[in-house]
Amino acid sequence: MALPVPQWRNCAARRWAALDPALRERLAAASLHDAVRLGCHMLRAEEEKATLVRLCRRLRTGKEPAAAGFYREQGNREFGRCQYWVAVRLYSKAASHEPPGSPEVSICFANRSAALFHLGHFEVCLEDIARAESHGYPDRLQAKLLLRKAECLLCLGRLQDAADAFSVVESRICMDGLMTSPTHQTLLKKLSQLKVKIHEKERCPEPAQEACGDMQGKAEIWEENDSISGASSSLSLNFDTERGRHLVASQDIVPGQRLLKEEAFVSVLCPGESLLLQDSETAWDTRVTNADLYCHHCLRQVLASVPCRECSYAKYCSQDCADMAWEQYHRIECSLGALLLTLGVFCHVALRTVLLAGFAEVNRLVKWSHSGDKDPHNPTAGCKCLSESPDTGVGTRGIPGCSDTGQYQSSYQAVFHLLPHTERHSPEHKFLCMLSVVAICKHLQEAGLHTAVLNQESSEWSSKPKTSEKSSHELSTELKTVAEAMLRHVLQLQCNAQAITVMQELGPRDGAVVNKKPVRLATAFFPVLSLLNHSCCPNTSVSFSGTAATVRASQPIPKGQEIFHCYGPHQCRMSVAERQHLLSQYFFECRCQVCLGELESDVKSVVAMRNSFCCPSCRAPMREHWRRSNGGAEEDLLCCSDEACATSVSRENLSHRLRDLQQEIKKALDLLRDRKTDQAIKILLKCQMDAENFLSPEHLLMGEMEDHLAQVYATLGKWHEAARHLKKSIEIVEMHHGPSSEEIGHELFKLAQILFNGFAVSEALSTIQRAEEILSMHCGPQSAQIQELQEMKTCLSELPKTILQRT
Repeated sequence: MALPVPQWRNCAARRWAALDPALRERLAAASLHDAVRLGCHMLRAEEEKATLVRLCRRLRTGKEPAAAGFYREQGNREFGRCQYWVAVRLYSKAASHEPPGSPEVSICFANRSAALFHLGHFEVCLEDIARAESHGYPDRLQAKLLLRKAECLLCLGRLQDAADAFSVVESRICMDGLMTSPTHQTLLKKLSQLKVKIHEKERCPEPAQEACGDMQGKAEIWEENDSISGASSSLSLNFDTERGRHLVASQDIVPGQRLLKEEAFVSVLCPGESLLLQDSETAWDTRVTNADLYCHHCLRQVLASVPCRECSYAKYCSQDCADMAWEQYHRIECSLGALLLTLGVFCHVALRTVLLAGFAEVNRLVKWSHSGDKDPHNPTAGCKCLSESPDTGVGTRGIPGCSDTGQYQSSYQAVFHLLPHTERHSPEHKFLCMLSVVAICKHLQEAGLHTAVLNQESSEWSSKPKTSEKSSHELSTELKTVAEAMLRHVLQLQCNAQAITVMQELGPRDGAVVNKKPVRLATAFFPVLSLLNHSCCPNTSVSFSGTAATVRASQPIPKGQEIFHCYGPHQCRMSVAERQHLLSQYFFECRCQVCLGELESDVKSVVAMRNSFCCPSCRAPMREHWRRSNGGAEEDLLCCSDEACATSVSRENLSHRLRDLQQEIKKALDLLRDRKTDQAIKILLKCQMDAENFLSPEHLLMGEMEDHLAQVYATLGKWHEAARHLKKSIEIVEMHHGPSSEEIGHELFKLAQILFNGFAVSEALSTIQRAEEILSMHCGPQSAQIQELQEMKTCLSELPKTILQRT
């Protein structure tokens, strides 16, 4: 959730409405500096602060042994049902709730290692075994854990290490002195069986696999820009009053060419809504969210997370990431987890931004913003000059955010110069943001965290709260500066926040065909990426890997043409009216060529026509027709476009049918997740028949149903049927998004998997080639999907020629 939870928004709205009109007017016109100073006196302990305390209590961000026990028991139950992926997630939740030094945390890591072993993730299993050992795993269970370690080493082909581990297991069993117990007899029997396997592998070693150069993707030719960090030399940075800062092609650019690769200056994981428990004080949520699946520091997907020692919320892919996060920001954020979740991701990004920048740099730029001369490049300004004087003949000098050498870098200075549009936000919204950042800063002061924020202590600073000598009613001068910078960043995020998205797997991970959908993973500041202006038909495509964004050309871009990025409302997904409405949040009216063309034309939007209703009688397209009912009120009717039919139906009636259809599809997908495929097929086929009676054949939902049917048949191993349905889905996706779109690339990837598993070699190879061409252009030649496509192609190409000829 970008903004604070609804209860806090409502509280701020009531507070705003109760203010004296003169004070409201004063706040509406106040600068960021004045707004913060006024706001310090408006956060009332008896009302607003009490509301925040109540809301924060509903969040589970501390260590709770009872929760750990609950999750561990749930994990054991799922493990017993052979639901190993579910068990891994539950054991991770259990580990995150165990207090520091608790012996039970070793049990969580050991249990998780068992689930990982069954899933074949032997390297990660070994890491969890090491964690269990380092956290004091009970001596009475050591033999079983060490045997699992030996099995992992054997599976990884590390024969000598496996032999050494087996010797340790034998010694351990002998030391226990319980050789006759059933458990130890079972271990010894398994040990002898594994010893035989070692000898067999030593006699008949597996042939070494030759590395395939193509598997890693060809290295991309890249020449970095001298003036723009992370950008290609084929771009130049321009500035004018109409378009602001923007990037232009300085030479002809071909599709797929990498134009920009930038690490986020700051990013914050979007946690997922299920962390907020509405009414329960004793139950714990077992649903999996982004907070369970991705590292909170580097954003990479996590198999076995490393929990923060102090809170239950932050989880990492490794101890290295946990240590870096703690050093850079989490030592301050850790005890604020519930408050930051309550106040939303934008406030969290704003706080982390100033923590990463450091107080000295924050203070310097805030002071500059107070200077009377608002030209940041004027050397006579009231603080250190941020750049040279404007000089249109000297590269990028004079463009806001550039360094004193004329370079535009992914720096705090560049972030600070992103436009906050202070004058365009509503007064109520600015008041909400101001109250929120002041609440965070007051909490920092009251908890004794302000000295760490101001970098006045060493990295060995303790996480335990300290009592502040400063009155809780008045922020220190330094924290007022921090609050002002945070308020600026929260307002900037309205127009400059970049969603980091990933393709997330749907359903069980053990299927032959992996179904994925794009999800918002995190919110970030990318100062260089923010230079790209919007177009509803952009000439670039953006992909993400961890905290890095990569921009590629999605079509030929001639020299002199501006580089455009889509902020969300794409021409393929929305009508021009919908796009214009959505873009109002960015405080501009889109004047891209696509919008101008559609606004000037009387032709109905292609998107609207494709996602329209059809006549229930003759299936011709329906068109709008308003008529006045007997009561005098207007009724929204849709009439058949075929005059010979003249059927008319209430729009509300058809919309109701559409909602019912979507509910039935959801029911079918739930059955599919529970592996009740026969019931899922029946519901989906019935939905398809119903939809044909009132939806356009090109409606996106028609394509989605074909896609779901393909998924069901693939689950059953009926590859021919699965391919037939998926091809119909691809036809509809291509109508909406175009033959070279990223959406088509992902659909072709699924089709390639189905054809590969169905042994349709010739068709699979041609599909792989087309999918490679499209996905390489959008995601790059080294993306995970490209690697998998190349592996499939290599496997099929190595089949005997006699088999290839038959297929």
